[in-house]
Amino acid sequence: MQRVLIIIANCAFLVLLLIGLPVATRDQVGNLQLSSAATGRMMMLVGLGIAAGVNVFAGLFLIKSSKNKVVCWEWTGIFAALWLVYFAFTRHYFNFDWLKKSLLWLQHHL
Repeated sequence: MQRVLIIIANCAFLVLLLIGLPVATRDQVGNLQLSSAATGRMMMLVGLGIAAGVNVFAGLFLIKSSKNKVVCWEWTGIFAALWLVYFAFTRHYFNFDWLKKSLLWLQHHL
């Protein structure tokens, strides 16, 4: 039962971060964006860091079963990997131009 609660809580937090946070931080009227993109990026990085930190804390101090600790550490890895990817993307270490070019090529040839 504790494993299910860990998974449900982490999935809910993941949905909140990936869907709810961008919607909540974006205020747009027509083509004019009123909110700061930097604020949204910072909130996403902080949220992913908090999620990873909570899982580390739970894995070290709150959870007693070794199987449930493994679930916490897996979620820590997921949130840490998302944090690293998002950080690298916001710092322009990589981009998705290759995906855009291949989709445009595919659209042109189909």
